[in-house]
Amino acid sequence: MKRIVFLAIQLIAITVWSQTNTEVFLFDLQKEGNSFVLNNQRNVSNNEGYDNQPSFFDENTLLFAGTRNGQTDIAAYTIKTNTIRWVNSTPEGSEYSPTKIPDANKISSIRLDKDGKQLLYAYDYKTGKSKALFEDLKIGYHTWYDENIVVSSVLEDGGLSLVVSNLKDNTNKTIQKKTGRSLHKIPNSNLISYISKENENWEIKSLDPLTGVTKKITNTFPNVEDMCWLADGTIIMGKGNSIFKFKPKEDQFWNIFHSFTDKEIGNITRITTNATSTMLALVSDASPEHIVQKQLDAYNKRDIEEFLAAYSKNVKVYDFPEQLQYEGLDKMRTSYAGFFKNTPNLHCEIKNRIVFGNKVIDEELVTVNGSQFSVIAIYEVSNGKISKVTFIR
Repeated sequence: MKRIVFLAIQLIAITVWSQTNTEVFLFDLQKEGNSFVLNNQRNVSNNEGYDNQPSFFDENTLLFAGTRNGQTDIAAYTIKTNTIRWVNSTPEGSEYSPTKIPDANKISSIRLDKDGKQLLYAYDYKTGKSKALFEDLKIGYHTWYDENIVVSSVLEDGGLSLVVSNLKDNTNKTIQKKTGRSLHKIPNSNLISYISKENENWEIKSLDPLTGVTKKITNTFPNVEDMCWLADGTIIMGKGNSIFKFKPKEDQFWNIFHSFTDKEIGNITRITTNATSTMLALVSDASPEHIVQKQLDAYNKRDIEEFLAAYSKNVKVYDFPEQLQYEGLDKMRTSYAGFFKNTPNLHCEIKNRIVFGNKVIDEELVTVNGSQFSVIAIYEVSNGKISKVTFIR
């Protein structure tokens, strides 16, 4: 164990998380005394690729942007039946941030066309027919104040600006520059919350869309901009595999709301609840440990397809320290397919494991047709796939 700890210290560098392969998870949310409990975890997207930006259409329907046929469309997940219906079919572009339009059987969503055009559209919930709402705003994120007023984060000058738009009188008013993507109605009020990035420490602020008046509520959890409100006025934000909470006028500091030990949830990036806060949905990429464990399980089953599915297309395999063995899935298939087929007695046992950021370091005891040998494998995970392996034999 000392050896693997020493190697971890020597070899690990902090890695920036990327997120393209994500999943949407749904939970039942129950209040017990002053605490909340999450139960009945389910992966409602369960799909390879980008599944993100959940929002509740009603108490039985969760919307999210889901990958289908190489693009992103609007998925409507029915909670009672555990089924998904695709709302739209627009081959010319992909949809993001689906959101119910108040007092209408419609959904608004940002569509990014293949030619780069990006606009906010309204979609009929039943037919999927769409119509652009604003022809002159490149909206990145949005929420509805009422059926006529949209508060959005508009892409301009290399960043996001907070804009209030009125469909009735066709006006757009910029409130502030240097804002974030998380926009929400504040429970029991006529206000919208947004993230201000004007200062080094990001702030959660309130906005009255009718008057343009803004006020600071609190600082965000450090370097986190995705949040939502519970019905009782508690703010929750996710970072890593934990959710944090803060209740304005009651709390002085952010506190732990829930920490996940489930290896399916590794890095929480979006979070939302239904109107009554009896359900919670979040987005996470799988933890690096979960991904590495899946390829290990496939290795022990000698399942070549499941094994390769854990690796990126351009995976690089090294002998320590930086001697490249080969690169790419095709060469990995060549290396392992015959080995799996011709090795009936094959097993890999993990003796020790260290997880640090996007890296997993395993001390492995490998059995091949009765012979045993030890190896240390250093796995690096990017975008939900193993992108690099270094073996110390």
